[in-house]
Amino acid sequence: MNKADLVTQVAKVVGTKKLAADAVDAVLDAIKKALKKGEAVSLVGFGTFKVNKRKARTGRNPKTGETIKIPAKKVPVFKAGAELKKAVK
Repeated sequence: MNKADLVTQVAKVVGTKKLAADAVDAVLDAIKKALKKGEAVSLVGFGTFKVNKRKARTGRNPKTGETIKIPAKKVPVFKAGAELKKAVK
C-alpha cells in the first residue's frame, strides 16, 4: 500500500479524497515535526516513532577497500505495538 492507496481507504470513511488527503498529510506532518524536535510519537495499539542517535564509526569503501569515517547521525525508528504485532501474526 502506498500513500495514494491509504488516502483512498481513508476517503471511504471521511467521504472525499480531498479531506482524506488533508488528514493523511496532517498526520504525517505532525509526526515529522515531533521527530524533528526529538520527541517520540506513541500511537497506542499501533506503535512508537522515535529518533535514535548513531555514533560516529569507521567503515570501509566496498569498491576500493579504503577505510572511511562515517559521521554520527540521527535516524528515525519505528517500533510496532503489541496490538499491531498481534494483528500481523
